[in-house]
Amino acid sequence: MAPPYEPLRFEATTPAIPAQNAGPDSGSATRIDRDGIHVRWVMPEIFHDLPLHEEDEDEGARLLEELAAKALPGAEDEDLLKLAVICALGIDDLLESGAEYAAIAVGAVGDAPCSATVYAALVDSPEDEDADPLAAIASSLRREDAGEVTELLLPCGPAVSCIGTRVDKVTGELTESPDGIRIPTWFIRVYVPLPNGTTLVMEMGTPTQVGWDEFSTMFGNIVSSIRLFEADGEPLIIPDRDADA
Repeated sequence: MAPPYEPLRFEATTPAIPAQNAGPDSGSATRIDRDGIHVRWVMPEIFHDLPLHEEDEDEGARLLEELAAKALPGAEDEDLLKLAVICALGIDDLLESGAEYAAIAVGAVGDAPCSATVYAALVDSPEDEDADPLAAIASSLRREDAGEVTELLLPCGPAVSCIGTRVDKVTGELTESPDGIRIPTWFIRVYVPLPNGTTLVMEMGTPTQVGWDEFSTMFGNIVSSIRLFEADGEPLIIPDRDADA
């Protein structure tokens, strides 16, 4: 019997949008802000926002129940509760990573269920005065052997991507093992250094490799939709350093 998940469809991916259609006050764009720079991007409809910053526990629980019902329409109560608990248990780790925004998607490829989480954070850029932030980030990732590191050019400006695998722990509350279990997570992380001394970090991670092609395609469209704005609403495009050379 097929699981009660909607199959992933490529038409759910995010289109690359013109800057004028993702302004700082656009209702269709997700937003985070730091020190006078507004960051906007568009998420596919299959992703559902996690209530990262909800301080009221009852309201947080209600929002997670609502998320589960949207992500798994028609699913049994047990499955809805399990998804809500998984999301709740993952929020602390996301906050610890500095996430200011996060969303989860649940779908299926054929009969195989799959899921992915996307998060966005604004972190301090490297302080190495002898190198530009882009080179410093790429160099640090390569030294750490974090994964496949590539410098790329997005519509908003230069960026660094890292594709790799890590091992995440699933709490014992969700497994038959009191100590929990460790599972591999495949991820793509993109770093966009900003001119205010911060770096936008966005990551897509999935513990279900079967959905990798679909989720990585979606994530590529998400980061391609990133638009930057000044405090006064003027579009901001970070010049390619090679073009300035």
